[in-house]
Amino acid sequence: MGKIRPLMFLPPLLFLGLAALFLIGNFREGRDELPSARAGQQAPALGVEQLGERTLFTDDMLREGEVTLVNFWATWCPPCRAEHPFLEELSQEGTVIYGVNYRDQADKAEDFLDELGDPFRAIGSDPAARTGLDWGVVGLPETFVVAGDGTIEFRYAGPITREIMETRIRPAMEAAAAR
Repeated sequence: MGKIRPLMFLPPLLFLGLAALFLIGNFREGRDELPSARAGQQAPALGVEQLGERTLFTDDMLREGEVTLVNFWATWCPPCRAEHPFLEELSQEGTVIYGVNYRDQADKAEDFLDELGDPFRAIGSDPAARTGLDWGVVGLPETFVVAGDGTIEFRYAGPITREIMETRIRPAMEAAAAR
């Protein structure tokens, strides 16, 4: 029998340490949240185009004193279609929602809204994704809660569901209203 070398224990110990880190990471609170570098800052300038005859979304609209949602979406995005009924519901309740149609074709975007309903008070088209880049959009859909003075309060990356609406969006809107 040979002598036991201390270095022999190093690989299993490293593996156990790495496994513990992964386990802790999977159970930490807010692990699915994607923080916004823009939270607490003024919303970036909008460089959007008009979508058909719909009301154009402008910078001034974000600073009219109301808490608003800004939703980045596209027709080619299946999760955008899935969240659409929840945007409709929020809009029918009186929530002001502005839309940014991201890297899409105008005719397809208009067909989408004609088919599913238009929850947006105003909308802009961002075919070159310049506004999306300025806002830090990394994937669709993304929804921002904006305070009445134009400050971004919260960002949610992913489709809005009933749970997300109740546990994240509405509380963020209440916090923005209390600012």
